[in-house]
Amino acid sequence: MGELTVRAPAKINLHLGVGALREDGYHPLVTVYQAVGLYDDVTARTADDWTLGMTVPDWIGAAAVPPAGENIVDRAADLLAAHHGVARVGEVHIAKDIPMAGGMAGGSADAAAALVALDRLWELGTSDDDLLALAAQLGSDVPFALLGGTALGTGRGELVTPVDDRGTWWWVVVPNEVGLSTPEVYRHFDKMFPDAPSEPVPADALLSAIADGDAWALADALHNDLEAAAIDLRPELGKLIEQGESAGALRGIVSGSGPTVVFLCGSADHARNLAADLSNAGHAVVLAANGPVAGAHLVSYA
Repeated sequence: MGELTVRAPAKINLHLGVGALREDGYHPLVTVYQAVGLYDDVTARTADDWTLGMTVPDWIGAAAVPPAGENIVDRAADLLAAHHGVARVGEVHIAKDIPMAGGMAGGSADAAAALVALDRLWELGTSDDDLLALAAQLGSDVPFALLGGTALGTGRGELVTPVDDRGTWWWVVVPNEVGLSTPEVYRHFDKMFPDAPSEPVPADALLSAIADGDAWALADALHNDLEAAAIDLRPELGKLIEQGESAGALRGIVSGSGPTVVFLCGSADHARNLAADLSNAGHAVVLAANGPVAGAHLVSYA
């Protein structure tokens, strides 16, 4: 192949249980990921050296995306090349459409897409297990971006087990113009909850709701231990949740470490109507998306 494009989805956390900080500097997690229909595309072309470019919509802002040389795609390429003992070469372009610094794993999606794209471009034939292992070295959310769908994450979130999810869930996504640092949110969580349990809250209720395909049960079971810390740092997030629920959302929740807020809706029409209401209320960017969707996958090649 001389050129190919791989698409990877955004993620939301339907459940995020966070345990107390461990001696190794990590928090144990129990999370349920869902991939939703907001995507970044990574295009890779044959070249004699390495270049990385990107297209970033104004509503995301180029300043929010790490530049070439500091981007997670550079690191993904380095890891894959080192794993196989090959040169890091190629002309790579990222087309962003996932909110950045918003708790939706946009950078992780780019890394996953890059691993798949470069594996094909370089004709390496990396096994699924090896790709997942490389992904885990890049970040806790990267293995899930490879798999997509709905999945249970444990450890630091990098140990991913697919969940049988036959439902179609509809979400309204409201990004924030100002990002929120994930490490800062975790530090604030530690400060607010010094007696957090060593073991995270399990996801049993959430998984049961998914198995039943019941949107109201899912709404009741949505859980995010980082939400209180994110709202304490950014009180407007709590006000947005109240606004969306007053407008008819089944439930609103901060996505991961925030500041993106997602609202569960009962149908596609419900999601479109809620998105219109929030847009009319003055929110600059409001997106509707369904889930679960596929993980990183090839969409074009030549």
